Amino acid sequence: MNDKEVLAALYATVINRRDNPKEGSYTCYLLDKGIDKILKKVAEECGETIIAAKNGDNKETVFEIADLIYHLTVMMVDQGIELDDVLAELDKRSEKTGNLKNFHVVDKNS
Repeated sequence: MNDKEVLAALYATVINRRDNPKEGSYTCYLLDKGIDKILKKVAEECGETIIAAKNGDNKETVFEIADLIYHLTVMMVDQGIELDDVLAELDKRSEKTGNLKNFHVVDKNS
């Protein structure tokens, strides 16, 4: 399976759980609890990803990234965000070159 197929399969599974709830499903639990619980898990997994990366533990970082992607997918389904829209935005961004942002410099002494 290629990258898009893996993400599409994950997205389809979450949609399926939303539309056909199964007892004992963690995905169903999250969707049932609602956006606050889903976002709490997204934040938690984001923090765990950051810590694993900071610690230089690539195996743990991969594990946490997978958790983060899963929870982001649940959030997307809950919010009605289509996977194809996110993939199209990523594709659009990959075509950009020379778009280094110029940051506004603030004089902290004034």
